[in-house]
Amino acid sequence: MTFLKTLLASALVMALGGVAQAAVSPEQAAELGKSLTPVGAEQAGNADGTIPAYNGGLTTVPSGYKAGSSMRVDPFADETPRLVITGQNVAEHQDKLTAATQALLKRFPSYRVDVYPTHRTVALPQRLLDNTLKNAVQTQAVEGGLALETALPGVPFPIPQSGYEVMWNHLLRYQGHAINSKYDSWNVDASGTASLATTGNAFIEYPLYDPANTGPAKENDIYFKTKLYYQGPARRAGEAILIVDAVNPLKQPRRGWQYLPGQRRVKLAPDIAYDTPNPGAVGASTYDDAWVFNGAMDRFDFKLVGKKEMYVPYNTYKLNYHEKAADITTPNHINPDLTRWELHRVWVVEATLKPGKRHIYAKRTFYVDEDSWIALASDAYDARGQLFRGAFAHMAYSYDVQAPNSDNHMFYDFVSGSYNITGIYGPYGGVKYIEPLSKAQWSAESLAGAGIR
Repeated sequence: MTFLKTLLASALVMALGGVAQAAVSPEQAAELGKSLTPVGAEQAGNADGTIPAYNGGLTTVPSGYKAGSSMRVDPFADETPRLVITGQNVAEHQDKLTAATQALLKRFPSYRVDVYPTHRTVALPQRLLDNTLKNAVQTQAVEGGLALETALPGVPFPIPQSGYEVMWNHLLRYQGHAINSKYDSWNVDASGTASLATTGNAFIEYPLYDPANTGPAKENDIYFKTKLYYQGPARRAGEAILIVDAVNPLKQPRRGWQYLPGQRRVKLAPDIAYDTPNPGAVGASTYDDAWVFNGAMDRFDFKLVGKKEMYVPYNTYKLNYHEKAADITTPNHINPDLTRWELHRVWVVEATLKPGKRHIYAKRTFYVDEDSWIALASDAYDARGQLFRGAFAHMAYSYDVQAPNSDNHMFYDFVSGSYNITGIYGPYGGVKYIEPLSKAQWSAESLAGAGIR
């Protein structure tokens, strides 16, 4: 079955009011590695050649990269933009721009989108590609799409049939097994004043991607956990949080713990989820805004709109590994000189708040990359239907370990006129891929020992 037929079948299922929960047929799965890449992206380029065919990704380490370094050189540093979009010509390109991108271009004459040649750099380890082929015919979305069954380490739904499946691909995106980075989070207010929101030391693990893990995920299995130690500014120093997510959040909801130095104890923190303001961004984003989206999906209906060619941040090495935060946090928007945009195909998912559920966003639109399954951008609307916030994730492929990374992400608030950028790790030596922490180090009690000022 061709990609177009698959997409039409998905649309028919959704039109009938259901969420496809069954895996795809062997005939559909047989397209993986043929018309589709092993992770489900379209193998071919687009008609005008501005999106190239997939050639296996970036499989060679660029010259100039020092083996073992966590500061990755830009393999495309010598390229120049093939197109520059400003407020003057935004109307010519609006069909390929998110609502937030259009709003920024129209509001600020200093904002621009520099579109560079497209490079499909992402290449995942072979064991994950092998599992993805198996997942295509066996992984199921259960509980109305809110949970998973029988997912092996890899992309759970390479040929997605619903918005929930696309979002699960994002939640379980491969970014390596264990990651550590020290980073800054900065807020820039409407007057253009930049202030340090937090300096943190983050440990992130994706337990399903443990090389020793060869079996399918069970409902209580953990797919994501993070531990954050806040080291600055002074008012936040010593705080720490721990978050754990399971593949069935209805039966095993998110577990969160927090350590506050003034209280000298670790306490359960069930509110570290959904639309609770994220103190790590001084309230400029919600907890489920992090990485564009994270956590349970039960407060929204997720509809698969289809696939679209869009200008999105991509291969953003220049920004991610820049060593001076002040160069990034310019008034009104981040420095466009440091941002790279490319034309890529993305899955578009619309999330509408369910009746009786609460969230500060009434509607959200997500744009998920076909090659990495990372949500690269989102538009969020308030109850009046007005654009509230826009998010962007700056993905740069870690070619030395075969893992894309999008820990540098940001949020524009169109009501307050402010923005937040989280995950500025260039000043601290970049992203490190580490050995997993011990069980004791992942215990809630461990927060107190490391969180003392």
